[in-house]
Amino acid sequence: MANIVVLGAGIGGMSAAFELRALLGKEHSIQVVGEGGRFAFTPSNPWVAVGWRKPSDITLDAEAALKRKDIAFDGVGAARVYPQENRVELRDGRSLAYDYLVVATGPRLAFDEVPGLGPEGGFTQSICTTPHAAAAWDAYQRFLENPGPVVVGAAAGASCFGPAYEFAMILDRDLRKRKLRHKVPMTYVSPEPYIGHMGLGGVGDSKALMESELRQRDVRWIINAKVAEVRGNEIDVVEMDEAGQPKKTHTLPFAYSMILPAFTGVDAIRQSEGLGNPRGFTPIDPYQRHPSFGNVYSIGVCVAIAPPEPTPVPTGVPKTGFMIESMVTAVAENIKAELEGKPVSVIPTWNAICLADMGNTGAAFVALPQMPPRNVTWAKVGKWVHLAKIAFEKYFLMKIRLGNTEPVYEKYVLKLLGIVRTR
Repeated sequence: MANIVVLGAGIGGMSAAFELRALLGKEHSIQVVGEGGRFAFTPSNPWVAVGWRKPSDITLDAEAALKRKDIAFDGVGAARVYPQENRVELRDGRSLAYDYLVVATGPRLAFDEVPGLGPEGGFTQSICTTPHAAAAWDAYQRFLENPGPVVVGAAAGASCFGPAYEFAMILDRDLRKRKLRHKVPMTYVSPEPYIGHMGLGGVGDSKALMESELRQRDVRWIINAKVAEVRGNEIDVVEMDEAGQPKKTHTLPFAYSMILPAFTGVDAIRQSEGLGNPRGFTPIDPYQRHPSFGNVYSIGVCVAIAPPEPTPVPTGVPKTGFMIESMVTAVAENIKAELEGKPVSVIPTWNAICLADMGNTGAAFVALPQMPPRNVTWAKVGKWVHLAKIAFEKYFLMKIRLGNTEPVYEKYVLKLLGIVRTR
């Protein structure tokens, strides 16, 4: 009997645990190590931050969901991995031995890389976690009593720009509904070399599409932007030229700000000798395995993926739900093959599909595969995207609650977009 430990109880970790159980049956032990006891549907955090959702609407008891499939759960969190010894040290001092380890931790939020950034000891809000989004909603309610300038965007090194665009559009929509938009100048700041770059070198005509959407909402923007410092009610943003040299410094006043931070690997990986790269992300081979430790697999945001092109200000590569879904399938199939004494053979597609909500409409971005050159690449806007994301939220929460391994994106989203199965 093999003992499989999954680090992380988010979208990737929970999905991996369920798919492993479905493929391997009850013969092998599976245990998930999370941070706290709740699973949260992170894509809905922008709605929480404006009060359109409550945290209880998008979270559920992780242990109860896993127990239904005979999967153990521990919410104390991992302190460090010892890959040479095949064990994980937990934060309470206990250790878990493993035959296979699946790293699905998500990122560490590197607020510390910019003075004054972040909701904990800083001056800006975040939607990266559901508790952060709930705190952002509290701050937003105070802001509504005395509205003023808003700054939304991402710091250098951020690797998922969709939520920042979403939040800017959703905030605009909410302020218009409240008849307060005329009191709120809005600025979008981003390390991207152009609007709609998305960390992917653009997707279809995403540049023109996103520029048009921001113009329609009267949102000005600063690109090639490096957030240098946040002080109380103003942000210093250094605009860089194409060579990555300072071009102009903007000091932006704000009454409310949400800035996505750079991502790194989590401390449990960063402190584990030989497991992470210099930023703490987990290197992988084509089969999602660690190149030095063949019984360690990794999926999701914690995976090391090189950007498709250099940019004047560093940008990371997003790992979307569909991309993670293909990683999960590959990892589960490859571990199954190894347990059966067969060679691993499944390589994930890394296709990217993003449904970005805009309040009452939305944008869909499709890159198949994610890295260019691509077989399919386009971006489209429509109310159907807003409705599709709502449906996706409900379905995915049900999928986790029931331990369903059905590929959500492949079965429903690709059909909705009119794209045939690609793997």
